[in-house]
Amino acid sequence: MWEYTDKVQEHFIHPKNVGEVENPDGVGNVGSLACGDALKLTIKVDEKDIITDAKFKTFGCASAIASSSVLTEMLKGMPLAEAKNITNDDIAEALGGLPKEKMHCSVMGREALEAAIADFTGAILPMAQGEVVCECFGVTDLEVIRAVEENSLRSVEEITNFTKAGGGCGKCEERLREILVKTVEDLPEKAQSPPKEKRMTTLQKIKKIEQVLEREIKPTLKKDGGSIELIDVDGDFVTVSLRGACSGCHSSQTTLKEYVEKKLREQVLETLIVEEEK
Repeated sequence: MWEYTDKVQEHFIHPKNVGEVENPDGVGNVGSLACGDALKLTIKVDEKDIITDAKFKTFGCASAIASSSVLTEMLKGMPLAEAKNITNDDIAEALGGLPKEKMHCSVMGREALEAAIADFTGAILPMAQGEVVCECFGVTDLEVIRAVEENSLRSVEEITNFTKAGGGCGKCEERLREILVKTVEDLPEKAQSPPKEKRMTTLQKIKKIEQVLEREIKPTLKKDGGSIELIDVDGDFVTVSLRGACSGCHSSQTTLKEYVEKKLREQVLETLIVEEEK
């Protein structure tokens, strides 16, 4: 289950500029139906090199549709020279953010734009000249290197989130790890991100959650005749059961989100989402 912003939901439910530009000046086709995601971007460019129209057709998830939709809105009226500098981060930012596992959808939008501009200018896409390292999704080593450098990626899992490479059969994981290590080693010292904290295991996460519940949350709820029990932890989703006076209370959702979830995010992990047992 992904947590989408209102902007993502808006562009998914009511996508803008769906279709194809008539007699387009540039066409960008990326992905494939076999890979699960495909995007066709068409653009119209006037004599002053201004993109006057942009439309898309895509086969993919909510993030893919939303990324494509917001990209076309960004492009209309934009000078070609400015459009060349759009990054996947710009697309994700325009949507108010994307789940980390869906960042490859914004990357697909950026690649479709590059392909459409290359088609218009007659240029050769440099990313396409690399060695294919992920046969499942047709990702080249140059695409992986760029993703690592631009987004400060530090794990194969993050590479998969941004490029889908390694998300199929998994045979390319060792090659991806080699590229990652080599790329990070070659980065200038100032460009390297500080080491990230070690990821908590599920057991560690559960233990910390239980400690906060016992130490702070339960005593507070007890004052009003209520209590809380931990039911399950699945990734970032924490399922709890409100007991006593808190059970069935009209303000139970406020208690969960504004107090319990806030406390757990502050003291355990900022991405936790608290839900009540159904």
